[in-house]
Amino acid sequence: MQPIRNIINYTFCLILLITTGFLSGCGGGGGGSSGGSGSAAGNTPSSIPVVSPTPGSTWLEPAINTTWQWQLQGMVNTGYNVLLYDIDLFDNPASLINSLQSAGKQVICYFSAGTYESSRVDAAEFLPADKGKKVAGFADEKWLDIRSANVQRIMRNRLDLAVQKGCDGVEADNVDGYTNKPGFDFTASDQLAYNRLLATEAHNRGLAIGLKNDLDQVAVLAGDFDFSVNEQCNEFDECNLLAPFTSAGKPVFNAEYASIFVNDPAQRVRLCTATQGQWLHTLVLPVALDDGFRFSCEP
Repeated sequence: MQPIRNIINYTFCLILLITTGFLSGCGGGGGGSSGGSGSAAGNTPSSIPVVSPTPGSTWLEPAINTTWQWQLQGMVNTGYNVLLYDIDLFDNPASLINSLQSAGKQVICYFSAGTYESSRVDAAEFLPADKGKKVAGFADEKWLDIRSANVQRIMRNRLDLAVQKGCDGVEADNVDGYTNKPGFDFTASDQLAYNRLLATEAHNRGLAIGLKNDLDQVAVLAGDFDFSVNEQCNEFDECNLLAPFTSAGKPVFNAEYASIFVNDPAQRVRLCTATQGQWLHTLVLPVALDDGFRFSCEP
């Protein structure tokens, strides 16, 4: 999509301010309190209407104009002026979640639904038969057999924990094992069934749920999930595959790690212009997701 001319953007933002009271994505200055943060906002398209969570819905669906912060390691920096935080389910207490919500933010809680992590408190519950090959680049992780009744039981327990801690929703990671040689012979159909199971179980508990990556199945899963969390679609030229979410008025939260976006401000401006043209909420972050630095394409 070509960038919108400034006069069109100004008109859209004026309409947005009058009708919703928000100016999210309409340019402006920087993000949070971390010394490593920055902003490189560009133009915002007007082809998709801004929508709000459905009144009376069982779970609180993030609106397409929702700004976000993603931090999975270290003490969470709560100072960012965003509408949604995505944080680790296990490592953060209910008191932090409550504090963020009291400040008017939605809280999404991250856990891995497709891999075994030896450091998690429920790691001993996985059976040897549940665990497959090691995940490339992660020494303490192994792919899980998503067909296992025991694995599915543990994931239901993790969703229960999200409810107990007061999370508004969850980010279930590693739900594309079938494309990664996991050590099991499960198929794309098995992955679809598992991902839909996660979505159903989350919704049954009043939790919103995001589809993490799994780009090959976005077209058939966008109706089951409330938002998407994506890594590196710009780096690998895959962002067009996320259109089923944005076309349905559902937000796509995108993180990029490439050094060209980290080190070159001009490249970040180009990145932001492109991603805002696709209604993606893009952050440039460290791979560790530890708030070491943060560049946002939004205010």
